[in-house]
Amino acid sequence: MLEPVRMPTDDAVPSEDDAVDADDLSDAVVRQLLPRLRRFALHLTRESESADDLVQSTLERALTRWPGRRPEGNVRAWLFTILYRQFLDSQRQTRRYSRLRDWFAGSEATAPSAEREAIARSALGAFGRLPESQRTLLWLVSVEDMSYKAVADLLDVPLGTVMSRLSRARSALRDLSEGKGNEPCLRILK
Repeated sequence: MLEPVRMPTDDAVPSEDDAVDADDLSDAVVRQLLPRLRRFALHLTRESESADDLVQSTLERALTRWPGRRPEGNVRAWLFTILYRQFLDSQRQTRRYSRLRDWFAGSEATAPSAEREAIARSALGAFGRLPESQRTLLWLVSVEDMSYKAVADLLDVPLGTVMSRLSRARSALRDLSEGKGNEPCLRILK
């Protein structure tokens, strides 16, 4: 079982050099280093609450690991090392948790590949080559997430017209994305 670290009760605050070369983790040494640890944690996390949590976990780890510490080591450097490693561990854990959450949600959290990026650029180029009326209709329905009825009211056309125009716009976008030319298509009417 780990032995608790005894904290001296003397109220003498050591100088900065004493804190650096201290061989014990006294209350005075911790008080001397606490603002520096917090400042470094705030620099790493950019959030006050996260910085406080990081400093607390650092001191907790330092107190539980004190008996296994190298006696010739510098206390300040040791505490800063623990703080930095605690920060890195929390970042890894956050990324791992995020990837698992995204995996269970069914979304992909991976960075886009060069192939996906080329396909996306091609699709955006094809979108830009569509006639203005089709681009507007696709934008309102797909990007702005407007209902067909709202688009019909906005454009002052019947609902069926919006649906058929949207179908033609999607088909034209698909054709342009697949590299098919913009050749006119004849429709046979009854």
